Amino acid sequence: MIHIRQFPCLKDNYGFLVHDDASGETAAIDTPDADAYLAEAKAAGWRITQIWNTHWHPDHAGGNAAIKTMTGAVVIGPGEVERIGQAPDLVVVEGDGVSLGTHKARVLDVGGHTLGHIAFVFDAEKIAFVGDALFAMGCGRLFEGTPQQMWTSLSKLTALPDDATLYCAHEYTESNLRFALSVDPDNSALQARAIEVKALRDAGKPTVPMTLAQEKATNPFLRAPLLKERIGKSGAADWEAFGKVREMKDNF
Repeated sequence: MIHIRQFPCLKDNYGFLVHDDASGETAAIDTPDADAYLAEAKAAGWRITQIWNTHWHPDHAGGNAAIKTMTGAVVIGPGEVERIGQAPDLVVVEGDGVSLGTHKARVLDVGGHTLGHIAFVFDAEKIAFVGDALFAMGCGRLFEGTPQQMWTSLSKLTALPDDATLYCAHEYTESNLRFALSVDPDNSALQARAIEVKALRDAGKPTVPMTLAQEKATNPFLRAPLLKERIGKSGAADWEAFGKVREMKDNF
């Protein structure tokens, strides 16, 4: 089995450690805070042997050097990670696979938030680490990519099984929910999810991870083609409708 340990980092990041019992290998998914990751691994009795970066932003790769110095971990990620000081030990692109013991994850190109953003998908376990490509009822800002590129990336994620579990990197859910309700107010699944989110946050619990089925039913970015008339994009391509929703969120 693999075990996933999720913990808060920085202001609103989540850190993830993925551990394989049989091999003793542990992968740090992104590295927003080296001290937090090292402490969490120590508490679990695990040693970090790999770092898997989804993209180059410092709140995802800024702890690489310190963790590598302390553990000797191998850094795996997109080539763009070199922008914060050092290239990964192993650069991966879509179609590549990475291993944690006997468990295999495939790499998906989900560029848009950054041009080289990737996701790691454990198909057998129906688990995906999506970084900032997709959030609960949200998606990453297009700092580098285009709406068409991002829509293509999100379409790759929506092709995963509906019961896939998605681990995103930030607790942005309440803000995303407020926007989702403004653009998709008649969505009964969204209204029900609003109650669930409030209960979780009132109890101090995370809203991450989420299932793909939840996102398909409530995420306005994934539902953009269904919202065309409401957002004034009747007859537009699906990616253009997505781009409009992204613009609306940027100005919300």
